[in-house]
Amino acid sequence: MKRDTLNVFLFLLILVSVISCSGSAGKSKEVAAVKSDSEPDAMPARRLIEVVSPADNSTLACNEKIGFSVTRAAGQNSVDSVQLWVDGVHKTTIKTLPATLELEGSGSPGRVSLRAVAFSPSAKPQTVTLFVTMLSDIVPVTWRYRVVNSYPHDRRAYTQGLVYDDGFFYESTGQMGESSLRKVEAETGKVVSQVNLDGSLFGEGLALLGDRIYQLTWTTKVGFVYEKSTLRQISRIYYQTQGWGLATIGDSLAMSDGTNVLWFLDPDFNVLSSVDVWDNKGMVDNLNEMEMIDGELWANIWQTDHIARIDPLSGKVLGYVELGNILPHEEQTRETDVLNGIAWDAENRRIFVTGKYWPKLFEITVTARKR
Repeated sequence: MKRDTLNVFLFLLILVSVISCSGSAGKSKEVAAVKSDSEPDAMPARRLIEVVSPADNSTLACNEKIGFSVTRAAGQNSVDSVQLWVDGVHKTTIKTLPATLELEGSGSPGRVSLRAVAFSPSAKPQTVTLFVTMLSDIVPVTWRYRVVNSYPHDRRAYTQGLVYDDGFFYESTGQMGESSLRKVEAETGKVVSQVNLDGSLFGEGLALLGDRIYQLTWTTKVGFVYEKSTLRQISRIYYQTQGWGLATIGDSLAMSDGTNVLWFLDPDFNVLSSVDVWDNKGMVDNLNEMEMIDGELWANIWQTDHIARIDPLSGKVLGYVELGNILPHEEQTRETDVLNGIAWDAENRRIFVTGKYWPKLFEITVTARKR
């Protein structure tokens, strides 16, 4: 035979042999493709429900209700009930589908988890999980400043924390090898007492609680407690985040860590609670030096000339104080750094601000900008 004819003959011979062994061509492969539910690579169970709304990763305002809409998946008729959960809290159980309910979200802004759990007599419970972002429902007020007085400030002080008390500023300075705690005469800027930190530490936020001064460091997760009258170190405090800003709220403390999270702590630095800071456009991070003023937490936003005025209970930004050009250009040098430092004289209702390596500290008043 020719080579081509021989090849055809051999192919037909092999095909007849396969059919005779299996009963019909391809039958054995078809049977092998069907898997039982008990096998590890079994096909996933059919979806019981679909969440029609809200869309995953959608955005709402805190004052809006969440329109939770659920229906049966195509071809699915055996759903008994569906539980709806918001941020881990069971809100309601639906017996009839499709259904749309308006559910209360969180009163505070932030990311919220939504779950719909479907139950059926013919299948295991199935969960559909999605997330929505709740923005603040407050449009922040813009505040303008007016300089009332200015005071001398050590241009070599890299200001990280600032507190006013009885005619003196207590100031925390940063930078490796330059970090310190200082007691400064408010009127003259004269440093009357100073404690230098170890050269490996970078000083950060400062707060006064009773007769104790609390000072943070940046990345070493350790801080210090001092006796106010002598600046003698009494003890150490420890925390699990970076240390940025620190403020006194009643008989507790608030700490920022450079994100949009505020941590509330007892005097022993045990965490009591936390809140995320948002405005009506998104999260507000880089929260730095802070001060409590008339029930609002004022926080420098690092690398900006803005101070956020925050409701400490909800984390909503109530307004922004714009402090652009407060330090005249002619008083700036190559070393002059960003605005940072807020102090409050509650008795005389005076607000003070300064910055890193600034030669001046300013007393200001603020007024709301007309819309």
